[in-house]
Amino acid sequence: METLVQLAKSQSLEDGGIATANLLKQALTLDPSHHEAQLLQDRLHHSFVPRWHYPMMADTARNEAYTAAIQAKVRPGDIVLDIGCGAGLTAMMAARAGAKHVYTCEQQPLIAQAARKVIADNGLSDRITVLSKWSHEIVIGTDMPEPADVVLSEIVDTMLLGEGALATLTHAMAALAKPGARTIPERGRLMVQPVESHRLAHQMRPQQAEGFDLSAFHRFAKVAQITPNDCATYNLRALGPAVDLFGFDFTRPSLESARQSADVLITRTGKFHAVCVSFEMELAPGISVTNDLGSDGHWGRTAFLLDQPKRVQPGDMMRVTAQHDTSALSLALHENTLQHATSDGAVLWVQKDWAETEPNLSKDLPEDAAIWSQAQAAPSRPSHHN
Repeated sequence: METLVQLAKSQSLEDGGIATANLLKQALTLDPSHHEAQLLQDRLHHSFVPRWHYPMMADTARNEAYTAAIQAKVRPGDIVLDIGCGAGLTAMMAARAGAKHVYTCEQQPLIAQAARKVIADNGLSDRITVLSKWSHEIVIGTDMPEPADVVLSEIVDTMLLGEGALATLTHAMAALAKPGARTIPERGRLMVQPVESHRLAHQMRPQQAEGFDLSAFHRFAKVAQITPNDCATYNLRALGPAVDLFGFDFTRPSLESARQSADVLITRTGKFHAVCVSFEMELAPGISVTNDLGSDGHWGRTAFLLDQPKRVQPGDMMRVTAQHDTSALSLALHENTLQHATSDGAVLWVQKDWAETEPNLSKDLPEDAAIWSQAQAAPSRPSHHN
């Protein structure tokens, strides 16, 4: 027993933890309550299996949307490439939808091993192959007998780009998919929205503690990564509609960086603390997932804090400049541009769909404000960059 634990401690982790995991499993089979073996196993799992896997699997809205999109796009006889296997859930959805065979890749060996067990437990081992490697290491003719008819993935973070989706899909569509292959998702867009959150401001930038002024430390707190649980605690209150920053076509992904400026519009009186970045992915026509302020799924959100909170009223606007290099997003808030949009007599424009979903909006608007449908006559919005 002790020999197994010592061997586990001395193992190299270059194999992704497989040998260590097997030794600890043997040790815990002999003595399920062995303290050191339990601790080592917990640390190994914590190191190699990201915690977000669990709430992702439990995200009902996300799972239902992917099920619907897969059923709409996968046809009997299809070869499906599923990038980012995880527990094997989307691969099993594709097999259930009628795929001839699903090849799903997972670069973390411990996760790939567990996925094979999940797939076997569900009786689908003969129709799903788990490849323990990155997608860019897959070779047609060796790992897959032919290119894919459908490329399926869910490799996005809270700001869409952080898990390398564009680079991964650019390679997959060029090297691993048939011409005209279908994709899930089809496209995505990034949006930015002004928010009020006194709790977020206090959590990230407490003014004082025990009578001491802490404001000189605030310069480090520019960006807040907000977990789903934090969203409820922080009570993020939208001060205006979301504005599009960038659009991405996953059927023809591009690795070109882009820069875009947009004006965020204030339509409610309040304290402007931050802008919140969110995304929407269209999986198939009419089927989408999002982490906007109205969603409650497993994705968190990212907020960019103003240097100084601003008291705002309907009609105020502020310029935001965003830039991405296809793998990360940066945002500059031009706080000195904050001004009242109607001060020169200009009409305050508010999209109709925003007004309809915010029944209390009208009481916050100036009396001379006009609410227009985008279809009737809306100002130009930021163009999408592919």
